[in-house]
Amino acid sequence: MKHFFSLGLLLLGSALPGLAQDLTNNGATISLTNGAVLWVGGTLQNASGTLDLSSGSNQLYVGGNLNSAAGATLQAGTASTVTLNGAATQQLDLAGARLYNLTVSNTGGGVTLPAASNADVAGGLTLSSGMVAVSPGSVLRLLDGATLAGEQSGRYVWGSLAAVRASVPAGAATSFANGFVLTPAIGLSNLTVTRRAGLGAAQISYGTSGNGLYKGIDRIWATSAAVSGTVQLSWLSDNDNGLTDFRQSQAWARAAAPVAGSDWSRISPSQDATGTRTVTGTIPSNASFSFFTVSTADSPLGSTPLPVTLTSFTAAAQGPDVLLRWTTASEVNNDRFEVEVSPDGRAFRRIGQVAGQGSSSQPHAYQLLDPAVARYATSLVYYRLRQVDRDGTASYSAVRMVAVSAQPGLALFPNPTTQAATLTGAQPGTVVTVFDAVGRQVLRATADAAGTAALALPAGRATGVYVVRVGATALRLTVE
Repeated sequence: MKHFFSLGLLLLGSALPGLAQDLTNNGATISLTNGAVLWVGGTLQNASGTLDLSSGSNQLYVGGNLNSAAGATLQAGTASTVTLNGAATQQLDLAGARLYNLTVSNTGGGVTLPAASNADVAGGLTLSSGMVAVSPGSVLRLLDGATLAGEQSGRYVWGSLAAVRASVPAGAATSFANGFVLTPAIGLSNLTVTRRAGLGAAQISYGTSGNGLYKGIDRIWATSAAVSGTVQLSWLSDNDNGLTDFRQSQAWARAAAPVAGSDWSRISPSQDATGTRTVTGTIPSNASFSFFTVSTADSPLGSTPLPVTLTSFTAAAQGPDVLLRWTTASEVNNDRFEVEVSPDGRAFRRIGQVAGQGSSSQPHAYQLLDPAVARYATSLVYYRLRQVDRDGTASYSAVRMVAVSAQPGLALFPNPTTQAATLTGAQPGTVVTVFDAVGRQVLRATADAAGTAALALPAGRATGVYVVRVGATALRLTVE
């Protein structure tokens, strides 16, 4: 049977694949039909017009770059397969377009997604040879039901790999195909899990302890909404990040995006992950965790958990002061909380204490004000809680960090916030910029004649920690 494809007009091919070197589409229609096979030995540039793979089990082989411009049309059928089989580095630049099945069979430098060029796979992503490198600022996304096959040491998706699931039923283990399996306590819909792996970037692809001495594996998973239930995390030896002994591996989680000097909460006992590189953790229903990673007993990311059930602990600038707040869901033999401060995140000293409730199954809220924090003569101040039982046993909370303004009176209110905040104390006309946890600018404003700037984050912006920059000064804004 003869195969057909068209380039503006219909061309008759033979039963053998069509052969080409470079192929550029400038406004025509290239259609593969009836199971046709098209080989492009060089670059396939869909500059404008249509590349139509939607009819039948068509196969497109590209030995060079595959580029589809934002103004062009790329139509993928459910049985179509695109294979990148070059012998040198290939670029996949789809400007957010979708493929159905994508096979990477590169024997040279692998496949790269350039910056600001997301790509979606709706059916299956198969890695048979070569790495896939997703540049910072881009995401390779597996749409609902899409699968991933062939990841192994030396052959995986480097950078951001997201997976979408339209339905995540309660009590059912749902795999996101990127090393993350969730069994939620409550059913979820339209949940996206984004894995950042291999970047070697602290607080972006791996977490660190509050004092910066310890680190986790070079993989962090982020969920688009807070989750509870159980989670299974898996990784490759490429992402060990210098850790060597996995006999006491542990799952760790955070509610907000990782930032320098911050701790994580452990959500699992120690497990022997030697050989399997897989751990399982339990996510408390009241924790609002949405960031996950793995570390070991020799490299702990957080402090020893409090014997009381601590549901929140925040430290936020209030003008020249810092207000510390924390809440508990229950307490057992709790004598007191001692609040400790450190200008360097290493040596802490007590600045005050608050009496505990003894034993209680009811929630309780606490707070303490640390006045005039400029006296610490540092741009960052660290806080933690020392909880003391009635028998004298003590344990510590995670560490919280507050940026101290170098300009007298410079402050953000409210902080934390849910959507908007107001900056005060700036010089009139000063440009104020807001950046997210990975350094992307999300807002720009100008201080008015009173030195005030209204900061309203765009709708749908993720929760977490943002950096507000005023000239050479940086402040930390937490969005809940």
